Amino acid sequence: MLRRSLPLLLLAAACARAGETLPPVTLYTPTVCLACIDYAEHLRSNGFTVTIKASQDMAAVKQRLKVPKHLQAEPTATVGRYFVEGHVPAEDIKELLREKRPARGLAVPGLPLGAPGREFSSPTCDTACTMLDGDTGQGRVRRELYDTLLVKPDGDTSIWARH
Repeated sequence: MLRRSLPLLLLAAACARAGETLPPVTLYTPTVCLACIDYAEHLRSNGFTVTIKASQDMAAVKQRLKVPKHLQAEPTATVGRYFVEGHVPAEDIKELLREKRPARGLAVPGLPLGAPGREFSSPTCDTACTMLDGDTGQGRVRRELYDTLLVKPDGDTSIWARH
């Protein structure tokens, strides 16, 4: 019996260690942001531990973290020594954490449709997140192409990833 369960125990231990290597995420969101909650779930499903902090003053959060105005979006997060602005895919964050680049953080400006947390219809969306097919009445997700930007220490940016 022990011989059969040993591989499962080793696999479970490896998974636990892998999860422990990711620093926790603190996600600052405007009050009642359903897309932000979906984004937090995206991060959790990719191995991050996420604490959500609703803020009445997101401008103050962004100012404290030195997020450039032209890069701002809805949620702002901190992970390790970096900020994460907007709906940045978890794999982009993990890559930055692995590479340990000198940077302020990553940003996906605005609210691109199809970014993590922006895949589904939400009553708080400013624009139509889901289009209904006129023939069937079924929803189909609209998707925009977007870039994840690396924010360098001096505030300049470069493209980190294209989605």
